[in-house]
Amino acid sequence: MRRLIFLTIVFFSICIGHAQSDDIDSLALQLAFQNQDSLKINLSLKLIKSLYENDKIDQAYKYILESEKLSYHLNHKQGIANTTYYKALIYAKKSDYLNAISGYEKSKRLFKTLNDTLGIAKVNNSMGLIEIKRGNFSKGMPLTLSAIRELEKRHLKHELNLTYSNLAKAYYSIGATDKAIEFYLKTLEVQEQLNDQYAVYVTKNILAELFSSRKEHRKAIEIYESIAEFSGVLNDSIKGHIYPKLGAEYLEFNAYDKALKYLDEAYTINALKEDQSDLLVTLNNLGDLNLRKNSLWKAETQLLEAGTIAKKTGNRQELLKQFKLMKSLDSTRRRFEKAFTWQRAYYELKHEINGEKAAQKEKLLIPLEDFEREPSETSLATNNLQPNVRMLSDASEDTNRLKLSLYSLVAALTLVSVFLILTFLKRQSTIKYTKELEEKNLSIALQNEAFSEQTKHLESLNNVKDKLFSIVSHDLRDSLSSINGFIDLLKDGTLTREEFDNLIPELSENANNASLLLFNLLNWSKSQMQSLEPKPSLFDVQEVFASKVQLIEQRLESKGITLIDHSLKDFAYADRSMFEIVVQNLLANALKFCKNGDTITITNHINDGRSIVSIADSGVGISKENMDKLFKESSFSTLGTDNEKGTGLGLSICKELIDLNHGKIWVESAPNIGSTFYVQLPKSKPIS
Repeated sequence: MRRLIFLTIVFFSICIGHAQSDDIDSLALQLAFQNQDSLKINLSLKLIKSLYENDKIDQAYKYILESEKLSYHLNHKQGIANTTYYKALIYAKKSDYLNAISGYEKSKRLFKTLNDTLGIAKVNNSMGLIEIKRGNFSKGMPLTLSAIRELEKRHLKHELNLTYSNLAKAYYSIGATDKAIEFYLKTLEVQEQLNDQYAVYVTKNILAELFSSRKEHRKAIEIYESIAEFSGVLNDSIKGHIYPKLGAEYLEFNAYDKALKYLDEAYTINALKEDQSDLLVTLNNLGDLNLRKNSLWKAETQLLEAGTIAKKTGNRQELLKQFKLMKSLDSTRRRFEKAFTWQRAYYELKHEINGEKAAQKEKLLIPLEDFEREPSETSLATNNLQPNVRMLSDASEDTNRLKLSLYSLVAALTLVSVFLILTFLKRQSTIKYTKELEEKNLSIALQNEAFSEQTKHLESLNNVKDKLFSIVSHDLRDSLSSINGFIDLLKDGTLTREEFDNLIPELSENANNASLLLFNLLNWSKSQMQSLEPKPSLFDVQEVFASKVQLIEQRLESKGITLIDHSLKDFAYADRSMFEIVVQNLLANALKFCKNGDTITITNHINDGRSIVSIADSGVGISKENMDKLFKESSFSTLGTDNEKGTGLGLSICKELIDLNHGKIWVESAPNIGSTFYVQLPKSKPIS
């Protein structure tokens, strides 16, 4: 459906292009057969407008020169004004701003004599856009704003699109976020009417960033997702740019699964691109995600790579974010000295960026009502104090006065100098004290933050301990008590040989359950306490399947389940023991939820340079409601077909182990049809 929509848009755009070309040909044909000179000028102006809007500059310029010559010959004032204006547009298009401004001013004078308000508005708009483009906001923005009312009245979409977008950019560049959003929304409305899909994408992208800067993350997500709906039929370049930002927005709501989904795909796309700007954003946000999830070694790897790219590309905003995240990371690890270094670097860079923004904001807009007002001559009123010289007959009195004035002046200067020196010394002392106090406060804040993180971590570990003891005291105790009961019966001699042989499968099942439970508990507790480190190597996937199938053969037979092994010899690069735990868990799950007559099928194949294995069963399947609970950190478990119990930790551990080995795990299932679990692993060492 999306592809159909996109193809329709493309087809419609082609049709519009053909229609515009036909319009130009029609005007050219009418002009060729027109004999009346005044009508010929009007037709020529329409043709020039059409050629200019379709970016056929050279053709437009040829008709401008011809029309200008004829307009002067006939003293056609409207023609002279319009050809002068279009000539200025051509100069501006070619970046000849000197001739463009001169032409605009001349055409403006002509439009004023004709009382042509639309012509004046167009000229003001064009002049304003040139000044805005050159960074002269205080001169350009009032010009453009004065033109908007007239352009809106006439519904001139092309002119309004250019005007709104340039004003939005100007407001954005001086940090006037509210005004920038106002004009970007107007720009978006016009661009959608013009059906300019690429321009719509660019404008939506900027709008989402602006809403995000105002902490309106819901609005930002809505806009990014509206772009993502079309990115499926566009290209990876757009996905690679949008997905990291969308992931960052979901992080603001601690929606880790959604954030990871977008950030993972963004990393896959951006890691292969030469332009590393989108990869930088992706790495920073992945680092933020892993820092929040307490996966500190992952976060550090990603953030250090992000810092290298940020310095290389000169992206100061992302470098600022990397400094802040590294400060939090080192505070969590109680590396306070490093954290303080990151904190200082963060504030220094932030101060530098804010200083530049403040300098830009000094380019203040002059009031709109003052725009057309001619600057009046201002005379500076200076009060020249003429000395009152009186001819005194008494020379000695004059000398005494002069001496007294001189002494008074010296005394005053001395007092002022002493006061200034004391003020300067006090100020220096205050600055030094303030700086020391600020550094102490920062250090205390960092320590408090670290203590808070440590408290949370200890609480988490305490919860792990409680859960561990709870599981050991119930589930593991049940399995071991059952085994112990069999052994006691055997020791007492109360079992016959035949009875013992019949109970062996149940004894084997209890032993396997206890073994798997211990596997899961130990690895889960290790992962929670962050001491689980993979030791990857190349190994044969088929060998792992063979060894793990042997462990469940007895149980398969007792439940009447058929196992179909379609596995092939293939190598994966990961920690073999971790992969064995994953396979054992997935086989145990498949067995748990199958009933008599069901099948379990094992397969593996290569896809896009990665090894993919699958374990499928024709068991009871998983409901949509329960699908969302799988692979979560919190435990979730249901009874098997023979009322088998579980800890609810198996799939959570599987995901953790596969993530550690740079792989993926997912499931497809339907109730009463069965489930298929997929595991993807690299076939060689991933490039860091």
